[in-house]
Amino acid sequence: MKDSNEPRKTHHKRQDNFQQAVKDKANRKMTARKEGDRTIWYGLGMFGIVGWSVAIPTLIGIAVGVWLDLKLNDPYSWTLMMLFLGVIIGCLNAWYWIQRESQDE
Repeated sequence: MKDSNEPRKTHHKRQDNFQQAVKDKANRKMTARKEGDRTIWYGLGMFGIVGWSVAIPTLIGIAVGVWLDLKLNDPYSWTLMMLFLGVIIGCLNAWYWIQRESQDE
């Protein structure tokens, strides 16, 4: 005589295996998040963010400086002053992004 509970046992066994697989995967994800699983792409992305956050204000500073040199007939080089200001603003901007990313850890 065949056991009528056999299909039910097989179903529960598969369900338990599936639940265990889901739990294992969730645990691996949580561990990776806690450990700060950083890839090469993350590093390149941060490098890009820092680079652009310095480059854009610097280029804007140069453009404004050139425009001021053309409009004003001063003995001072506005291009150099605005370049310096753009680099300072860019470095502060990059520092902000790095601080923000390090707080997310």
